[in-house]
Amino acid sequence: MRKMRLDRLLSRNGSSRKEAAALVKAGRVTVDGRAVHDASMQIDLDSARVCLDGAPLRTSKHLHLMINKPAGVLTATQDPRGRATVADYLPRSFLALEIGPVGRLDRDVTGLVLMTTDGQLAHRLISPRWEQDKIYVARVEGRLTESDAVRMAEGIELKDFTCAPAKLEILEAGEDESLCEVTVHEGKYHQVKRMLGALGHPVTALHRRSIAGIELDSALEAGQWRELTEAEKAHLYNVTDLEE
Repeated sequence: MRKMRLDRLLSRNGSSRKEAAALVKAGRVTVDGRAVHDASMQIDLDSARVCLDGAPLRTSKHLHLMINKPAGVLTATQDPRGRATVADYLPRSFLALEIGPVGRLDRDVTGLVLMTTDGQLAHRLISPRWEQDKIYVARVEGRLTESDAVRMAEGIELKDFTCAPAKLEILEAGEDESLCEVTVHEGKYHQVKRMLGALGHPVTALHRRSIAGIELDSALEAGQWRELTEAEKAHLYNVTDLEE
């Protein structure tokens, strides 16, 4: 049985200890439908339903979410130069939980960014050793051919390293530009752009749609986010051989 003090649980959901005490004192917190006034009471995290102003509080150990990153936004929680980050789209209370992005997307790249408070999970999702697929949709210059797909499957040799074999699926092939889907399990700097560039097809737009089998929710507009479902969280812990 997992237990935690009520004020600590409120802190995990973004309140300071002082704010937590005031919320409980004001009768705004309920446990299993009843208002409580003791911030030090022990909560059974596995069975109790704890609400603040009627909204359920998260009792799980970690917070996990996805965000549809817009172009021009940094994959970071803060930037010393004051540039926009994915954290700007989240409630400020989440930052107190030390949530962070799983890996990075270039500033101009759009699409799926997973964020979590579980550092070990984040590490296994981005480590090449765990070979978690990342799927990108790329628009490139020129006509892609099956020979490009063959070369990608063999591994692309770059100036500073040789990329592991990757999958290239051609979605559209035109004389001036093509659309493709690229699946990699590495995540090195500018890797997808550099691989396609080495094939003679500079990238003009890049969008990540999937990480480790978790697809970007099509209902999320650029800049929107949502928490992962229980099924999505279970999947991530399963593929990384971890327990939440």
